[in-house]
Amino acid sequence: MIQVIDNNFAIQTKNTTYAFRVLATGQLEHLYYGAKITLRNAGDFEALCEQYAMAPGNTVAYDKEHDLSLENIRLELSSYGKGDIREPYVDITYPDGSRTSDFIFEEAHVLTEKYMYETLPCSYDDGTFAKMPTQSLKVVLKDRCHDVRVELYYSNFLETDVITRQTVLINGTGDEIVINRIMSNQLDFEDSGYVFSSFNGAWAREMNRKDTLLKGGRIVSSSVTGTSSNRANPFVMISKSSTDEDRGDCYGFNLVYSGNHYECMEIGAFEKTRFVQGINPDTFEYTVKPGESFEAPEAVMTFSDRGFNGMSHSMHTFVREHIVRGQWKHEVRPVLINSWEACYFDVTERKLLNLARKAKDVGIELFVLDDGWFGSRNDDTTSLGDWSANPSKLPNGLEGLSHKINSMGLKFGIWVEPEMVNEKSNLYKRHPEWVLRNPDTPHSVGRNQMLLDLGQQVVQDYVIDSMSEVFSAGKISYVKWDMNRIISDFFSQDENIGPGEVAHKYVLGLYHVMKTLTEKFPGILFEGCSSGGNRFDLGILSFFPQIWASDNTDPICRAVIQNGLSYGYPQSVIGAHVSASPNHQTLRRTPLDTRFNVASMGLLGYELNLGDLPSEELKAIKDEIALYKSLRDVLQFGDLYRGRNFDEGEYTEWTIVSNDSTKAVTILIQNQARANMPTRKVYIKGLDYAKEYTLRNVEQKFNLRDFGDLVNNISPVHIKQNSFMYNTLDRIKKLDGEKERITGYGDAFAKAGVFLKQGFAGVGFNENVAYFQDYCSRMYITESK
Repeated sequence: MIQVIDNNFAIQTKNTTYAFRVLATGQLEHLYYGAKITLRNAGDFEALCEQYAMAPGNTVAYDKEHDLSLENIRLELSSYGKGDIREPYVDITYPDGSRTSDFIFEEAHVLTEKYMYETLPCSYDDGTFAKMPTQSLKVVLKDRCHDVRVELYYSNFLETDVITRQTVLINGTGDEIVINRIMSNQLDFEDSGYVFSSFNGAWAREMNRKDTLLKGGRIVSSSVTGTSSNRANPFVMISKSSTDEDRGDCYGFNLVYSGNHYECMEIGAFEKTRFVQGINPDTFEYTVKPGESFEAPEAVMTFSDRGFNGMSHSMHTFVREHIVRGQWKHEVRPVLINSWEACYFDVTERKLLNLARKAKDVGIELFVLDDGWFGSRNDDTTSLGDWSANPSKLPNGLEGLSHKINSMGLKFGIWVEPEMVNEKSNLYKRHPEWVLRNPDTPHSVGRNQMLLDLGQQVVQDYVIDSMSEVFSAGKISYVKWDMNRIISDFFSQDENIGPGEVAHKYVLGLYHVMKTLTEKFPGILFEGCSSGGNRFDLGILSFFPQIWASDNTDPICRAVIQNGLSYGYPQSVIGAHVSASPNHQTLRRTPLDTRFNVASMGLLGYELNLGDLPSEELKAIKDEIALYKSLRDVLQFGDLYRGRNFDEGEYTEWTIVSNDSTKAVTILIQNQARANMPTRKVYIKGLDYAKEYTLRNVEQKFNLRDFGDLVNNISPVHIKQNSFMYNTLDRIKKLDGEKERITGYGDAFAKAGVFLKQGFAGVGFNENVAYFQDYCSRMYITESK
């Protein structure tokens, strides 16, 4: 519900309220955002308003008639020049050279449907999820001295407790204006003492949660890579220091955008906190011609007083129901195998078919051909842009290979990197002017490649045409769309694209390409990728229903990465693979069951050479996949609850609960074992407190080799490690792991937890002791009786 009462406004969701009003001076004053409150008349709003008598010392009074300072007022939209010296929402250079803006209220009305952008992706409501349709509140502000308007659209997604905010700037003057800065969200708090949580990292180290208690000044999380980036994801949180996973106030913020972004939390002179989010003003300077408009990326926000898990559930449901779209929105995703770590660039049809046969034998459903299949692509120095199959590698082309893969009962998928070009390519020789670079200066490359200038319409058309040809070659069911470098030279060889417009117009061009192709090929499952998680954002998810989370498949690293992603993104959009041990990124050795358990908390795939594995390991993979398929609905679309994590101790703990609360799957992962700490416990959150459940573990067997020469304590004869006898016994004799069968009520499992069989502590091993050493994990299945 949206309320408009005498220039007071409230956006209500199921459990939250967002309120603001029009000041006597015409600006919008923010009043409240938090747990739902009752507002029935103007008097109810009045109780939320700060009372002002005169401007504080050493501040600027707004005008002669109003002795108040905008620096001490919580605003919905701020700018420089009228006294507010905090982070501005908008900064415009007008034809006369002035940069003072003063946007005041002109009109407002409620739209019965969700407002939709023309140039950018945004959230939507197709009426299939919530009983009450999403509404949008349109508020129009006009600059007091210039014919420039800002339209703000607030939309309420009632059942998800999410509010979105959209901004459109319209140039009504007869001259060009330049936008130096335009944000998408601004939230002013009445106090300070908040924790700012950002998710930072690098290639192979994405989404590490970083918490900063801000006591003064400002903190910024941002990207200037041309992408949403692995350095700083656009999803951030603001909370009180006492907030934990299940208790306390928490705000979550995100941006439907895939380019340079900026998140800043600042404490002003009067200890009020301001948060802004939007396009990064660095590298941005955008000219708006007379009569034209500019759309800022849509901002997404939610509030929960049920801790980080409560906030995440709102975000997860919102992403599933109002960001992801198309045929795959609610479809379970297939188990795939990707050829990359099995073949790298050494691709041949024979190799691929052998890998596909092994994949089919273990129950895999989709075969994905990664890099190395086109042009003269034997390494990363050549052929990007030349999207024709290499006849020496694929003598029958993609069509012939896909037919052979399909005949095995597997779907076929392909890897592409359409936004890139190598200098050693036919495309670059023909069209060097299509590349983002200044032809008069030396150019920097990343991974030996350059970016195509997607701001140019002719380049967009080429990508659409070339990819249409690839996607039509054979029966392609899946596409992995990669982007393996960041933008360095923000320079277009198209004279109509200014340096400050390059980054944003690149993103607009990308969205046009993705929209066109996904509409042309609606049955293809697209997965976004950008050197792993370098472009994991809501903009990409508006076109592609899933994203590859990281090129790092080490399960211990992935536990951190996927845990970080889970704060803002549901597991149904997170690509995760089981790879070889030792891992190709860290050389760490980890058990197969841990690699599987971590990957099953996302969209399960495999990325290793199945042909090199012993029969015992292949059987284990076959059993894992069968188990995953039996739990797939819950694992992909259930509600995820975080428990402990590696930042707090030796465990990471996740539980995913079915929508009807009849089944839960819990993963407990140990980083490094501690000596003589046998007590083990797990908490099963999200269950129906009134129901009785039975918990069981997925049973495992262990090798004698895992116990080293301790086997001599139970062997009647001495067995030398790595001897023939030792290795023979290791092959034929397996030790049974512990069995858990525990019954209890949902409230007890969630609040008190469940004590498990003790862990190995150096004093003996039997059926009542768990082998739970470095990098071990367990999967527990809890079902109602």
